[in-house]
Amino acid sequence: MQLSRKGWNNVIIFSMLIMIFFLNGWHKNIGGNNIEPVLQPVLPIQSFVLTLSFVDQKIERIGTSWRTTALQIDVPLTWQGTEQQLGELVNVWQSAQLMSVHESVVFNPNAPLSVATFELAGEPLPWVYLLYKGDGQYYLLEKNSQRVFALDLAVVKQLFPSSTPSEQ
Repeated sequence: MQLSRKGWNNVIIFSMLIMIFFLNGWHKNIGGNNIEPVLQPVLPIQSFVLTLSFVDQKIERIGTSWRTTALQIDVPLTWQGTEQQLGELVNVWQSAQLMSVHESVVFNPNAPLSVATFELAGEPLPWVYLLYKGDGQYYLLEKNSQRVFALDLAVVKQLFPSSTPSEQ
């Protein structure tokens, strides 16, 4: 086969490109089935929380402090913490890192136990988290990206103090 120097260069370049594409996709097939769950932050890193709303109350930032207000008329607050406790609750959410669940989990998507909604500085839409129970386990669904996290009862009580479910 008589090819010029330019022709052989083109053959080498295209064969290397094909080999690169082949090897790039091959590593996904070899180790793709052994995906282990990893700890992921619940809220974006370095997020600045403006408000945290539950079904019955809203915790909002006032300067450097926090205050809570009832969202339902004629219904008392189920959890009314001090300014320090409100700040600690927001810090628990900001520092929470939970195991993401990759496999399909079984819970009724129409019956969340509780809802937490965050308004973050610089974010156009609120971040909504739904708490579910299924298969004897608690799950936290982030509505925007559909990420599902596994929780135990102790973490549920930390994140949702106004609606503390009992162990069943």
